[in-house]
Amino acid sequence: MGQKKNARRMADNQAMAKARMIRTSAQKLNLVAQLIRGKKVERALSDLEFSRKRIALDVKKVLESAIANAENNHDLDIDSLIVEQAFVGRNLVMKRYKPRARGRAAKILKPFSEITIVVKEVEEAA
Repeated sequence: MGQKKNARRMADNQAMAKARMIRTSAQKLNLVAQLIRGKKVERALSDLEFSRKRIALDVKKVLESAIANAENNHDLDIDSLIVEQAFVGRNLVMKRYKPRARGRAAKILKPFSEITIVVKEVEEAA
C-alpha cells in the first residue's frame, strides 16, 4: 500500500536548497543573501567567491546545492538559471554567560540562522 507521493511544492521550472544551523545572525546572513537575489547563477557564484564576508562561503555551498538539485533532480538547464529567492530565517540561540566584576554576569547570545535559495529557469530573450 504505502503512502501516496506528495505533490511538488514548487513550480516545474524551480529548484530549492536549504541550509540550517548556520552559525551567524540572521541579519548578517541577510546582507549576503541580498548580494545574489535576482542575479544569474554564474554572476551570483562569482560575487560570493570574492565577497569578504566569512559566511559567503556557506551561502555559496547552498547555491551550488540548489544548482545541482536543478540539474540532477529536475532536469533544468543550468545556463539559464537565476536566483529567484534567497531568504533567511532565525534558528536556535545558544545562551552563554561571562563573569563580570562584583559577582555579576553578562549574557552572551550566540545565534544560528538558516537560508533557503530558490533557483528558477528562465527563457532567454533572443
